[in-house]
Amino acid sequence: MENLNIGHHISRRYNEELEDIRNRVLAMGGLVEQQLKDAMASLENQDGSLAAAVVENDYKVNAMEVAIDEECNVVLARRQPAASDLRLIVAVIKTITDLERIGDEAERIARMAGDLVGETGVDRLFTQIHNIGQHVRSMVHGALDAFAHLDTDKAVKVWSEDRFVDREYESLMRELMTFMMEDPRSIPCVLKAIFAARAIERIGDRASNICEYVIYLVRGKDVRHTRVDQEMHED
Repeated sequence: MENLNIGHHISRRYNEELEDIRNRVLAMGGLVEQQLKDAMASLENQDGSLAAAVVENDYKVNAMEVAIDEECNVVLARRQPAASDLRLIVAVIKTITDLERIGDEAERIARMAGDLVGETGVDRLFTQIHNIGQHVRSMVHGALDAFAHLDTDKAVKVWSEDRFVDREYESLMRELMTFMMEDPRSIPCVLKAIFAARAIERIGDRASNICEYVIYLVRGKDVRHTRVDQEMHED
């Protein structure tokens, strides 16, 4: 864990404000993780009630993003942070944006799950999606853990896993296409499964983004659009 001297300001109130922002990001992350878990369960178990609950609860994720963003803006205006404090605020604003989008993708998965409830012969589709979904859930958890502990090694590890997810997604797409060709009657259901799989793949991208923000926060280095692993080894 890197030390950014967060919580070491003369103003106790300022310390509390920064710590509150971090804690609220992690609370939002916990809600998003639960939304993703429930969305995947609703898809795999054809659970319409659970799918509807995920869709209904998306407003909570949106509300948390707005509240944290407003708190960050207050700190920017009142404290005029610099150095690591400013990086924290910037990283938080970017992180909550990606968390909100992960919530949107979880909602999309749940909507596809709701549409597939009662359809016959789709169990094979869910089996193919399960593995990539589990891996992406692990990435989201790992990215939030890296943020919580300011752990750049963990951030790089999670970031590198996105390449595996991309390969799994491409393989899954080939299998789903084959499924449609073998049974044209399955096309409507398979298309919904494809939309769900695409949402899962995008969540992996969002988790990778959060890892990049952690590295920026700790190291002060913008590693977007670069090979993160190589950039870190050059330090």
